[in-house]
Amino acid sequence: MTLNMIVPLEVGIAVRDLAPMRRFYEQVLGLAFVSEVQVPPAAAAQAAMHRDGYTAVRLQTPRGERVKLLAPATPPAPAAVPGYILDKANASYLTFIVDDLQAVVERLAAAGARLLTGPRRVEVRAGTWLAFCHDPEGNVLEFVQYDDIAAYRPDLFPAEAH
Repeated sequence: MTLNMIVPLEVGIAVRDLAPMRRFYEQVLGLAFVSEVQVPPAAAAQAAMHRDGYTAVRLQTPRGERVKLLAPATPPAPAAVPGYILDKANASYLTFIVDDLQAVVERLAAAGARLLTGPRRVEVRAGTWLAFCHDPEGNVLEFVQYDDIAAYRPDLFPAEAH
């Protein structure tokens, strides 16, 4: 069986403090506000999300992907941040593919984001550049730039030469 996705991918992030997370994702990363929904305790518990209910804020990229910030009514304690991304069991991160990575790195630095890869983009293999940072609550975000995006994603750019 093939998964028949009918809209772009959505990602949920559990957050402790919704206001600074919204500011970061909306003002620093430029995601657009879509909606805010309150889920009451009974429905939240039945959905296996949280016993006390939660708030869901939906944000959207220009290409249609959505990031959902999910704030439980009773926030969890902050988790320790490991030294390396893959030191954490069940590590995950969001990847944003951009066209001007150094400009993104500079914007993140100006906003006070914790840059894991430093103030310059890193070339991890020929023509592939990346930078990692933490959002305000320590979630890992990856930003990638490809010298030849059509070679990386020919499914999205079939007419372009590689």
